[in-house]
Amino acid sequence: MAILAQTCYNSITMPARSIATGTISFGLVAIPVRMYSTGETSRSISFSWLHEKCHGRVKQQYYCPTDEVTVDRKDLVKGYQFAKDQYVVFTQEELKAFDAKATHSIDIAEFVPAEQVDPLYYEKAYFLGPNVGGDRPYRLLTAAMRATGRVAIARYAARGKMYIVLLRPYQDGVIMQQLRYADEVRSFEEVPLGDVEVEEKELELAKMLVDQIASDTFDPSAYEDKTKQAIREMIEQKIEGKEITAATPEEPKGQIIDLMEALKASLGGAEGEAEAERKPPKRSRASKSSKKASSGGRKRAAGGSSDG
Repeated sequence: MAILAQTCYNSITMPARSIATGTISFGLVAIPVRMYSTGETSRSISFSWLHEKCHGRVKQQYYCPTDEVTVDRKDLVKGYQFAKDQYVVFTQEELKAFDAKATHSIDIAEFVPAEQVDPLYYEKAYFLGPNVGGDRPYRLLTAAMRATGRVAIARYAARGKMYIVLLRPYQDGVIMQQLRYADEVRSFEEVPLGDVEVEEKELELAKMLVDQIASDTFDPSAYEDKTKQAIREMIEQKIEGKEITAATPEEPKGQIIDLMEALKASLGGAEGEAEAERKPPKRSRASKSSKKASSGGRKRAAGGSSDG
């Protein structure tokens, strides 16, 4: 099979288009809002599967190995596997009974300190903007959360599911962060950590290394997806009919096993780079010789004028 790439990267900034509407409610306060996507999908690159022989796009089909036939979508049902190759089957009517009724209401249950919600629980994020008539209470909620340092935990029913969400101030507005439920997060205790104590000398060197590359702010624009850039360049070359030559990957650098030696080497490398930036650029031999020649010429000229 061949793969077709589809790209869309328009530099024109278009006004945000809402993907849903809802109402933030707590107590007797109701704030009509619009929901917006935080992701820029137009910057993504996707590939499609093609038939290598004719480059036609292929279609997905469902195959039943038991009956050895292709199954039409209308003949599909959903089942839950409770044991190996054993399923309980549900009809569409039964599944619809499970669906949470989409109220489009974001019901705030409590306000908690922002630092109490670990980012581990974060899922998707959405921008929330005021809908018609919601400007003032929207601004008030934003200001109240910012002044108290608290975020709102709420329940939100949509697309047949009940979500737990977090509302937090962001710039001049509010972000709705979909959260994982507690039983959807694995315990870190499952991760083997070993039994090692950090030595004081190691800690001091590590702190020095941290300080050398520390920054007080995070600028996401300083980081670029070089892989995506390379793919775009290859796509453009393909479109123009040029032959693609893959770059040779860099050889992995030798690892320093000793932790202290690794820390010292890292510090030395960082200090060397900083020192190189501070030093003025060295003059070439040609510039030095030309400078000597001009200096000698000035001396001879001065000597000639004194003789006169």
